[in-house]
Amino acid sequence: MTAPPILEEAQLREARREAALQALAQEIPYIVFLGVRFERRGDELTAVLPYRPSLIGNPIKKALHGGAVGAFLEIAAMTQVTWSRLQPRLDAAEQEGRDPPSARIFAPKTIDFSIDYLRPGRPVDAYARARILRQGRRVANFWVEAWQETRENPIAAAHGHFLLTPPAE
Repeated sequence: MTAPPILEEAQLREARREAALQALAQEIPYIVFLGVRFERRGDELTAVLPYRPSLIGNPIKKALHGGAVGAFLEIAAMTQVTWSRLQPRLDAAEQEGRDPPSARIFAPKTIDFSIDYLRPGRPVDAYARARILRQGRRVANFWVEAWQETRENPIAAAHGHFLLTPPAE
C-alpha cells in the first residue's frame, strides 16, 4: 500500500526545509566552529549548543565562557531572523519550480546586542530560542534566551537589533 500523494508532498517539503536550514547553518563558520545545531518545530527554531570542555571559561567553577554563551545567543537570534525571511522565498521557489535561494543573501548585520548573564552555564548542553518582536523592511528587533535543563531557569538573555540586508533577486 502506498502513501497518499499529499502526504508524500508534505514530507518532501519538510525534507527540503530541513535541508535549507542545515545549509543555512553551514553558511556561518562560527556556527560550525561551536557545533551549534538547530531543531525546527513548525516556525519555531531551537538552537542547541552541545557541551564540550573547550567551552569552559572558568575551570574552577566549571562555568561556560561568557563569550561562547553570548555568541550562542547571537547565532540563535540571527538564524531565527534569517529563517523567517528565507522560508517564504523557499516556499515561493518551490511553487514556481525554481531553485531555492541561497541563505547567504539574507544574513542580517548586528546593530546592537545587549546580554544579561543570569546564572553560570554548567558543563551540559545549552538551548536557545529567539523571538522576533518586530521586523520591518530594514530593521528587526529581537529577544533571545538560553537555558540548560529547564527553560524556566535561563542562563542568559539578550535583546537587540539587526540591520536587514535586502535579498538579491
